[in-house]
Amino acid sequence: MTESRYVHGYTSRECDRLTNQANALSELLHHDTVFAPGTLVLECGCGTGAQTVFLASRNPGAQIVSIDISATSLEQARLRMGAAQSVEFLEANIFELPFDDEHFDHVFLCFILEHLAAPATALSAARRVLRRDGTITVIEGDHGSWYCYPQTKESSRVVQCLVDVQARLGGDGLIGRRLYPLLASAGFREVQVSPRMVYVDGSRPDLVKGFSRDTFIAMVEGIHDRAISLGLIDQRTWDKGIADLYRATEPDGTFCYSFFKAKGTR
Repeated sequence: MTESRYVHGYTSRECDRLTNQANALSELLHHDTVFAPGTLVLECGCGTGAQTVFLASRNPGAQIVSIDISATSLEQARLRMGAAQSVEFLEANIFELPFDDEHFDHVFLCFILEHLAAPATALSAARRVLRRDGTITVIEGDHGSWYCYPQTKESSRVVQCLVDVQARLGGDGLIGRRLYPLLASAGFREVQVSPRMVYVDGSRPDLVKGFSRDTFIAMVEGIHDRAISLGLIDQRTWDKGIADLYRATEPDGTFCYSFFKAKGTR
């Protein structure tokens, strides 16, 4: 994956969004991401380290190597982790992993396959560096799982723009539903996928802010320029759609979205 394929961009706002997303979803996504002390873990596509923080804090006895293709993101990740000694950050491409065969006990991928034109190839590359009986964890979203109330044709359209822009860049915003066949076709066995649904209403103000506003809507807003320049939507429809998304975050509104967490064995 080249940096230009990252649909959300590398702005400071995106860095903040990734942090908000990780904080809001940490328990939902990571409560069962636990490794035995001494486990050697490879995290692919760590970005700014938003997920690395939780991976490391929940597994203080594990040795974690986190890679990303963006040197800028890696520097932010190092600053985020501070003095943590259990994580080594390296600039590397998932398709050309600089490690020997069967080197790691576990491989962890979170929100990376959706950005890749060849996710199956990436999984095969990850499998190569896993020891026999080593395990893999993959977490992805699926923008097609989203709905809200009240929902309008304009709010649906701006979310579809996110899917369409990502497809133009070679990615797949609907990849969550594909995790089982992708891992199985890459040669992993004992593949299990568990949906992790985020439901938000007025009784959950922390998620209204942390997920609906600061994660999901911020993610959609981030592709405005590309959506307009590609002719996927006009400005008036965009403005109405974004306003309608925010309308669904009011006390009588609801939001719902599903993530998918897959595990497999080499």
